[in-house]
Amino acid sequence: MLKQAHDILEQYFGFSSFRQGQQQVIEHILQGQNTLGIMPTGGGKSICYQIPGLVEEGTALIISPLISLMKDQVDSLTSLGISATYINSSLSSEEQFERLRNASNGQYDFVYVAPERFDSESFLRSLRSTRLSLIAFDEAHCISQWGHDFRPSYRSVVRNIQRLGTLPPIVALTATATKEVTRDIQQLLSISEKCVVNTGFARDNLHFRIVKGKEKHDFIQDYVRSRPNESGIIYASTRKDVDRLHQWLTKEGYLVDKYHAGLTEDERKEAQNSFIQEETTIMVATNAFGMGIDKSNVRYVIHYALPMNIESYYQEAGRAGRDGEPSDCILLFSAKDIQLQKFLIEQSLMEEDKKSVEYQKLQQMINYCHTDRCLQEYMLSYFKDPFEHPPCEKCSNCLHEGELKDITKEAQMILSCTKRMDERFGSGLVAKVLKGSKSQKVMDGRFQKLSTYGLLSHLTEKEITQIIQFLVAEGYLSVGEGKFPLLRLTSESLSVLKGEVTVSMLIESTAVAVREENYDEDMFENLRILRKSIAEEHNIPPYIVFSDATLKELCKYQPKTKEEMLQIKGIGEKKFEQYGQIFLEALHSNNAQQVT
Repeated sequence: MLKQAHDILEQYFGFSSFRQGQQQVIEHILQGQNTLGIMPTGGGKSICYQIPGLVEEGTALIISPLISLMKDQVDSLTSLGISATYINSSLSSEEQFERLRNASNGQYDFVYVAPERFDSESFLRSLRSTRLSLIAFDEAHCISQWGHDFRPSYRSVVRNIQRLGTLPPIVALTATATKEVTRDIQQLLSISEKCVVNTGFARDNLHFRIVKGKEKHDFIQDYVRSRPNESGIIYASTRKDVDRLHQWLTKEGYLVDKYHAGLTEDERKEAQNSFIQEETTIMVATNAFGMGIDKSNVRYVIHYALPMNIESYYQEAGRAGRDGEPSDCILLFSAKDIQLQKFLIEQSLMEEDKKSVEYQKLQQMINYCHTDRCLQEYMLSYFKDPFEHPPCEKCSNCLHEGELKDITKEAQMILSCTKRMDERFGSGLVAKVLKGSKSQKVMDGRFQKLSTYGLLSHLTEKEITQIIQFLVAEGYLSVGEGKFPLLRLTSESLSVLKGEVTVSMLIESTAVAVREENYDEDMFENLRILRKSIAEEHNIPPYIVFSDATLKELCKYQPKTKEEMLQIKGIGEKKFEQYGQIFLEALHSNNAQQVT
């Protein structure tokens, strides 16, 4: 069976070997075992169910909360000659019934469905008469009550599929799962420890960057101007910010669209399709956008404001570079963003204990913005990644985009002041005292009498607050939970106060990193234009034809025959049958023009 799986991988998907973890997941499924696959975005999770679905007799049922992604996934399979369909609320009742009947008759290798379908008795009846090869839960973190995107409707699917009687193997796949989420999924889907395949969360092609102290519009203007033909997403926290950014970028002459819940469904669909079909290059959106997007060549994701937690950030940032090509993930940090996120937590309808968890997660997100550790390493540590990872050497901290400054004296003053204020106040008031502020709060508390009053008067309150936040991120201070968290000393504080350790902090510069590319850029642009025209002709997204990574390999190696072209990653027999010859001719034509 494994040989058959390898043959399918090469023939249909154009890869000569499996990526890390894929073969293990596939082996477990083919042995009839329920399995959990935890792999980074772009790690090839879909192949983990697509190949067993083609090896085994019957229909593979894929449960996904991403209605907007289903059509693209089905188009991708049908373009390879694989029988697939989807059933969701975008179809009429007649279309749904027709597809269900065809599925019962074994006409499809793959059927994609939304979780809500399982609330329908007629749907469950149809499934009982359908021979299922496997059941796959895509975006499986949505099942868990501890997941950052928990969906009760998804969790209830588990209860309903038990009513089907004897079940085929179940596979759950996700890119973001903390220890709590992993345990929850295992328990819900009866997955043993030996059938959990965790390849880690590292994305070696992503360049993470925190930008502080620079006007956000100026940064975006400089950045997108230097990347005129690259696709990117700019995330904002509110609809108002999305509308403002969209209006400004449009006025500046960029091909830009917007996406948020305040638009009609048709407007959102049109914006999404324009972005996928590469009619626009920039998408400005709230976090409502992206989970249903399988666009592989997003070259950058910019967060205009602080996300609520690291899980959300890593998933949203991870929409960059799904094709494995170098891509940027940039967070524009401003202290005022923290108050917005606290307000959103406070105003939510969550139980108090859940709010407490969200405040903790927000603090870890804030710490990420102030650490001087490798940014990717920091996130992998948050997810308790099972592998040892050296610093990435690509993020803004690893590249030391700024000056490393000894702040031991400032740290001692801050820790001392916090202690003298009895660890009963937040960073804002501590900063005022150290600055020597004569504000009402300082005077009312008689803090001007403290020996630490005004010790950092040469710094601004903002600069003092940044150092405090850095000390929290590095564990020299801690903050309590809630809307107004209090500063407290930690077990690490004493060594700083005694002068036993040196504390150094990176003061950031604002240079924009330049990526080096090793391929013919003019030829790449010609192939992109050809890909777009083919995609429009077949009414499919361009990346379904070939990914950017495949186009770059074509430009780099310039194959002249079918045999040479089949050596390119992402081109198998099926893809060559459809598009190979026309791309070979384009490469030949391009070379002929260069000679003349």
